[in-house]
Amino acid sequence: MNVLAKTLGFSVALVIAFGGVAYVLPQMEGPAPEQHVVNLDELTMESFVAMGEDLYSGKGTCSLCHNALGRAPDMLALNVTVTSLQRIADPNYEGSAANSEQYLRESMLRPSAYVVAGFGTKGSNDTQSPMPAVDKAPLRLSTLEVDAIIAFLQDKDGEPVSVPLPVATAMDAPIAEVAASAVPQGPEELIVKFGCTACHAVLDSQAALGPDLNDIAGRLSAAEIRESIANPAADIGDGFIVMMPEFPAMTLGELEMIVAFLAAAGEAS
Repeated sequence: MNVLAKTLGFSVALVIAFGGVAYVLPQMEGPAPEQHVVNLDELTMESFVAMGEDLYSGKGTCSLCHNALGRAPDMLALNVTVTSLQRIADPNYEGSAANSEQYLRESMLRPSAYVVAGFGTKGSNDTQSPMPAVDKAPLRLSTLEVDAIIAFLQDKDGEPVSVPLPVATAMDAPIAEVAASAVPQGPEELIVKFGCTACHAVLDSQAALGPDLNDIAGRLSAAEIRESIANPAADIGDGFIVMMPEFPAMTLGELEMIVAFLAAAGEAS
């Protein structure tokens, strides 16, 4: 009887503990990815631009780095049409774009074609970008989604939108499905998805804007790693300032996967 009571007591305590984590980290709770359906016959430029805005701050995770915190150029503060033409004319530009639309698409699909000075991967002399290609894992944006983001960036500056609306042809189904982010296959994809490599030395990144994560387990416990992600201002590393954003789209499962990876990687080293 005592054994049963102890077992039940432990189970109840475990449930309470997990509930406490969810309560302490409410910003980490997020809905499951949804499948968005777009009727191409009813799509207007206004709704296309609105889709691009949602993708910019949502599935595309662009706003995690492209913001006023300085980890990447703040696209919302720039006139992207003017800036694109300036970068195409830069002697260091190695792409093939001839206009703003082509440059914006190239910057998402081939980020290293032009790296803004000071924003390259550490040690690359600004020849390699820490940004992943958006059509590859973990983001896997479709052509339609890339075009929608370009339309949003052009429209927010009051510039003419040069991206044509997608049109359903006789060969296509009338409904186009815009897939939600694919479920990451592991913590490495999550680390890239949430832009950790832009500021931290982790995986193949040597970035130094934030603390080195390769040996973080030697400095912090798993609980402290978890807290540093959920509440970056709680304990700031020596010599650093808080530039790390909150991650409203991160689920508790994703958080625990990253924490477990960082803790295990530190132990292995």
